[in-house]
Amino acid sequence: MGALKVGELGEFLREQRRSAQLSLRQLADAAGVSNPYLSQIERGLRKPSAEILQQLAKALRISAETLYVQAGMLDARERQELEVPAAILMDPSISERQKQVLIQIYESFRKENAAAADPAPTGGPRNGPGGPDDPKAPDGPDDAAATA
Repeated sequence: MGALKVGELGEFLREQRRSAQLSLRQLADAAGVSNPYLSQIERGLRKPSAEILQQLAKALRISAETLYVQAGMLDARERQELEVPAAILMDPSISERQKQVLIQIYESFRKENAAAADPAPTGGPRNGPGGPDDPKAPDGPDDAAATA
């Protein structure tokens, strides 16, 4: 997780507030924070807590994770890990069982890809068949002669 990027967060919040066509006072009321406090956040003078960011996100109708990324509290990769299952859970067109199956498939693909990206030793024979850890390989010169 990175350092808190207060200035960038404030600019982002201001853009989101304007896109939502909300005044500073309207957003402050909807989020349950004071007007001066919200103004200080937008100007980069205050570092809001995760709880305040969550309240602001709810009032702006955006994901809290989006604000966490902007604030440097969460990296984009972590955000994606949270948003995909959340999007599946919010879809009213599929059943609860279908949602759970989709999430399980998504998580299994992520684990499979992570394992493929980080190949670790499997504990199998080193150097392939006949290598020093191959159980069928002869142990020494006497064994080699016996199998020849």
